[in-house]
Amino acid sequence: MKKIIIIGGGPAGMMAAIQAAKNDSNVILLEKTNRVGKKLSITGKGRCNITNAADIQEIIKNIPDNGRFLNSVLRAFDSNDVINFFESIGVKTKIERGNRVFPQSDKAVEVVDTLINQMTKLGVEIRTNTRVTDIISSSNKIIGVEIGKNIESADAVILAVGGSSYPATGSTGDGFEMAKKLGHTVTKILPALVPLETEETFVKDLQGLSLRNVKVTLFADNKKIAEEFGEMLFTHFGVSGPIILTLSRQAAMLLDEGKFVELSINLKPALTPEQLSARVIRDFEKFQRKSARNALVELLPHALIPIILDLAYIDEEKHIDSVTQAERKRLIETLRDFRLTIKKTRPISEAIVTSGGVSVKEINPKTMESKLIKNLFFAGEVVDIAGFTGGFNLQAAFSMGYAAGKFSRNY
Repeated sequence: MKKIIIIGGGPAGMMAAIQAAKNDSNVILLEKTNRVGKKLSITGKGRCNITNAADIQEIIKNIPDNGRFLNSVLRAFDSNDVINFFESIGVKTKIERGNRVFPQSDKAVEVVDTLINQMTKLGVEIRTNTRVTDIISSSNKIIGVEIGKNIESADAVILAVGGSSYPATGSTGDGFEMAKKLGHTVTKILPALVPLETEETFVKDLQGLSLRNVKVTLFADNKKIAEEFGEMLFTHFGVSGPIILTLSRQAAMLLDEGKFVELSINLKPALTPEQLSARVIRDFEKFQRKSARNALVELLPHALIPIILDLAYIDEEKHIDSVTQAERKRLIETLRDFRLTIKKTRPISEAIVTSGGVSVKEINPKTMESKLIKNLFFAGEVVDIAGFTGGFNLQAAFSMGYAAGKFSRNY
């Protein structure tokens, strides 16, 4: 009977354990915290965005960090397979906006508990509060793992310990060090899907303000890099929200390169410059007896008005009928190009996922086996894979876990 050890009890590790145990293998899952599935239980704001019901090419497009590497494992276990898998073990699912798939219960804990039950049914031995300190190999072949001063022998090891984000859930980056010791290359580790901090301190006055249907463009050294349309949120330190998180991976890389990074917010992207000008003129005429501050109440959220006027160099107490054509032009330009300077990302401990990890060049894309060490497999965030929000990261974890578990018992 083959003995397979899985290091890490996240989504990739649990899926790997379930697949590995299907061949009467002796499967042991080692988790250093007191419970498996900790990070999975808080995904999707506690609802667990299991996957995205998009086709494979769309999923790859939404995994900018080496998405194409996943082509084989996605074909073997795609989003439909993930949905069918969960339905088969008792988790009913539903599809929401943007093809996001959730459990019908809206409870991530149901997903975690069901995976634990499935592992238990298959005879997986789950050891919590068990920290692996090293992976042991001999003649470029796995022979076991080190737990404290003890060696646990193994015919195969699956490293699925996660990245460096949300360290309280067990993702502390120790898997990167284990991989390095075995000769693997670990690419630059940066936060992805993370809020951004701004130089501008006025964001404190906007804390909690959510803007919908805005367009945000990312610039580096005044060169346009990317843009997103949707919802964003102001915080006491800067900006967050769906479109900011999507842009944050590139922002982190650019900041790491020493670039001057800015965000340009178009507050009225649905209007052409001419249409916006006409709208402003109409509001000015409607509120001609009012101050500038009170004339924009139908155009902007209250908290944003004094900041936009200040950036347009218009005294907020100035009467609208005294606003010059040049000032009105500056106002329109500011509404379409509200700039924020990004000084840094929030810490990687606050990131949803980690960008960087074990180089995919050193992993077999079909089996997830190391090209350097026989019977060593990788799965999940420890690999240099990172996607956007919307269920893409969990799909990647489940697909990698499926392949690693399957091939670890079939070598």
